[in-house]
Amino acid sequence: MKPLSTVSFALFSAVLVAVSSAACAQSAAAAWPTKPVRILVGFPGGSTPDMAARTLAEPLSRALGQPVIIENKPGASGNIAADQVAKATDDHTLGVVINGNLTSAKLLYPKLPYDPAKDFTPISLLATAPLVLVAPVGEPGGADFFAAARQGGSRWNYGSVGNGSVAHLGMELLKSRVPGLTPVHVPFAGNPQVVTAMLGGQIQMALIPPGVAMPHVRAGKLKAIGLAGGRSSLVPEVPPLADAGVASVNLEVWTALIGPANLSKAAQARLAQEVPRIIRDADTRQKLFNQGWQAVGTSPDGLKSRVKEEAAILGGIIQSRGIKLE
Repeated sequence: MKPLSTVSFALFSAVLVAVSSAACAQSAAAAWPTKPVRILVGFPGGSTPDMAARTLAEPLSRALGQPVIIENKPGASGNIAADQVAKATDDHTLGVVINGNLTSAKLLYPKLPYDPAKDFTPISLLATAPLVLVAPVGEPGGADFFAAARQGGSRWNYGSVGNGSVAHLGMELLKSRVPGLTPVHVPFAGNPQVVTAMLGGQIQMALIPPGVAMPHVRAGKLKAIGLAGGRSSLVPEVPPLADAGVASVNLEVWTALIGPANLSKAAQARLAQEVPRIIRDADTRQKLFNQGWQAVGTSPDGLKSRVKEEAAILGGIIQSRGIKLE
């Protein structure tokens, strides 16, 4: 057997080091978690972010070998829960958030207690959904609905899951596209509360994800006026708002999994491996679809790209409408 040359030995050593480093990284990732994992959700039980989080929790628990516990911390459009995630130091606290917490909150709240750009570790964009404009079942549909809404003026109210949410900003965008449309914003803790208010006659319109809206529409309790965007396989029976003469209202709501900025490299590596795989699994995809979600399951970089893209869109709405919140 011939001895290794200097070059061959150097190459062999480099390969050995690379393999050893990869094995160590894999071993470190496998060592996390060491206790139950908490996922904070800034909206009530039964809300669309809550349903997405609970759909992820069971298979993630199996993959990690530890309980995954969902804790609902509703309020302030999800910003209370997001702030608790940002300040977590136990390396086992994560959060399921919506668009606004990562894209528009900083633009709307000068005193926001967390910085979306610095205080979080992105993990994965979980799922997306279009927004359905809904109204009480007694209202007319199509273009006639907007004629009635104009007549209602500021006597009409619209609901959303909170100030600065995509549903709030989407309605302000809709108002800019329909001259004479002036309903007053009424924020709620979550979409179930928005629906309850509409069924009780407190509000006359709202943009709601299909997972919450369509069971009431199909039961004949609410009316779907149109979809913010093009047609969707999630709700094929709902026409786009463009069919009612309202163009250029294209917005989705989405959920994402994040951790605090200090989340360990082991946790990041394990979650980046497991979460997209779980979300893309056929069973998970079908469960999310049944809830009104389109499964995505991106890498951390994929979530970063989506945040950057949407921050520009929502920032444009905030600026053009002069929206300011305390």
